[in-house]
Amino acid sequence: MRQFGERLRIDTRGQGLHELTVPISAFVAESGVSQGLLTIFCRHTSASLLIQENADPDVRHDLERFFHRLVREDMSLYRHTSEGPDDMPAHIRAALTQIQLSIPVESGRLVLGTWQGIYLFEHRHAPHQRELVLHLLGD
Repeated sequence: MRQFGERLRIDTRGQGLHELTVPISAFVAESGVSQGLLTIFCRHTSASLLIQENADPDVRHDLERFFHRLVREDMSLYRHTSEGPDDMPAHIRAALTQIQLSIPVESGRLVLGTWQGIYLFEHRHAPHQRELVLHLLGD
């Protein structure tokens, strides 16, 4: 068994889904691992990870709008508001989604479905630099 690690830094444009399938797939390909498991970990409390459809941009739009309706940005609803109206809603959205993904690797490639892509879900309005930890274990 071999192990590979990398930290991937992402500059977000602010709130929304940012696809990362290409750079993460490149990491797997460059490792030379044929069979294994990739773990992706988001080191933040106001951003998260999703595997979601990457063919139709309307899916991203609808998901973003859904989360905006589900968790309102109304400071009167929260005690934790030190960083503005999107502060606590960003933490709640991250709690409702995932900060870690595990994806199998077969024949040197991620085992994603035809329309699946890997996304960082930025929950804050302002642009941020986010860091993901990639850990690949396999042969």
